[in-house]
Amino acid sequence: MSLIDALNWRYATKKMNGQPVDQEKVDQIIHAAQLAPTSSGLQPFKVIVVTNQELKEKIAPIAYNQSQVIDSSHLLIFAAQENYSEEGIDGVFNRMNSERGLPLNTTDDYKAQLKKTILSKSAEENFEHAARQAYIAFGIAIAEAAVLKVDATPMEGFDGPSLDQLLGLKEKGLKSVTLLPLGYRDEANDWLANLKKVRKPLNEFLIEFK
Repeated sequence: MSLIDALNWRYATKKMNGQPVDQEKVDQIIHAAQLAPTSSGLQPFKVIVVTNQELKEKIAPIAYNQSQVIDSSHLLIFAAQENYSEEGIDGVFNRMNSERGLPLNTTDDYKAQLKKTILSKSAEENFEHAARQAYIAFGIAIAEAAVLKVDATPMEGFDGPSLDQLLGLKEKGLKSVTLLPLGYRDEANDWLANLKKVRKPLNEFLIEFK
């Protein structure tokens, strides 16, 4: 299946049937998110996987009782770093150079400029930057799920601070950004399942400068 075919197949599933998704497919979706491009390769976010049903039931009211949270096979939570740190940036580049077999000081000039730029910004600005990086991985996870014919429902509709408190994310320096329940559509009970996918026509979507 091509990516375009997969994206035509997928939709924001409103009702899932509770059937489990093979762990191998979930691993592929997570791996796709792990391989997503991020600014300077910093990967300033985590993906949290919830399969515990009791915990999903605690999350459901935080997500305004959207049934997909409970009926999903796996609930993925994308959580961005609250801020960047000098130690964190050093760690990324040390790993990068080490795994490439390069001296650790190979990227010192670039790293110094990056630190100057990032660490001069406020925590709020840096969180917003980290959240945008998480969104790139979020989109790629959605696309990979579609290729694998796993249904997914992108969600921003939840109380972030309450979810962060439930999962103890502040202690990890993280804030939740998006939810992605994975599962399989319940076509008989999902009002959106068989409706035509509608998008803006290309002449309204695209702006070209030639």
